[in-house]
Amino acid sequence: MKQLLSTREVAKVLGVNEKMVYSLITEKGLPATKVTGKWLFPAHLVEQWLENNTVNHPERAGGTVQPGGGVLVLAGSNDLLLDKAMGLFADLNPGHIAAFANLGSMGGLRAMREGLCHMAASHLMEGGPGHAAEPAAPGSAPAGGGTGGKPGRDYNFGHARQELDEAPAVVNFCIREQGYLVAPGNPNAVRDAGDIVRKGLRVVNRPLGTGTRLLFDTELSRVGADPLRIPGYGTEVRRHLDAGIEVLAGRADAAPGIRAVAGLLGLGFVPVQRERFDLLVPRARYFDRGVQLFLGMLVDARFRALADGFEGYDLSRAGRVVFPGDAP
Repeated sequence: MKQLLSTREVAKVLGVNEKMVYSLITEKGLPATKVTGKWLFPAHLVEQWLENNTVNHPERAGGTVQPGGGVLVLAGSNDLLLDKAMGLFADLNPGHIAAFANLGSMGGLRAMREGLCHMAASHLMEGGPGHAAEPAAPGSAPAGGGTGGKPGRDYNFGHARQELDEAPAVVNFCIREQGYLVAPGNPNAVRDAGDIVRKGLRVVNRPLGTGTRLLFDTELSRVGADPLRIPGYGTEVRRHLDAGIEVLAGRADAAPGIRAVAGLLGLGFVPVQRERFDLLVPRARYFDRGVQLFLGMLVDARFRALADGFEGYDLSRAGRVVFPGDAP
């Protein structure tokens, strides 16, 4: 276990009295835990907290990225529009670059927890298998585009509470359509997950920890299917585009994916539901220069023009902070 400091030791490190330490916990987010009945402070998190709250941070030799530097790191779920947005960010902001790690939604949250990225891209649906549903806000809108008239679901907040020590800021990137990628014209007449199972269709899947896999497993559970009996269920690809290519090449009859891929590849698409695709930002990173430049870009007309080249994106909430109960 990494070293734990007492209140007295932290006060000595910071050069303040012990009462000020308690104020820093509540007002400035000083990392602390009270699982033993008294306050303890992980030394490595205190060090990170000091670094994150340092202004006029000096450059270090060797190109190490510092808070507020020119490199913005995103991790998490793969998306076609997000790929385009990364390039636009570099074009609009000379001296800044953005890098993306395709880890799936859950992988993005875990990377953020470890301090490995500035933002996590996520579309983890609440109430899926193994996850308790969040209470819906009164008057929440239903999820559009689905075939079953299911009520709107919330996204990301419950999973963030499970994975992170502190609630992040959540900013919408887009609302998009999830469903099944099928051959042009939908020759197998797929309407839902039940048809995939009953007709013995071969699928290609997304990895565990991705929001798309979570939705697919939820739909299979809804129709009482045994996933392990579905041909191809264990075949996984990393990107939405890869799933579409498998269907286009005839190696799979159906694949969970987004409408944008179907439009790009000329495939058929069976809608399941609209979903909120969000960017989660640690509070300590929210006002970093690169983060603010990226979030500000989401309301720029040039970003919105990128979506015109795809099908299935709704940018009506892009760039807005969202809260629990804001179902798509």
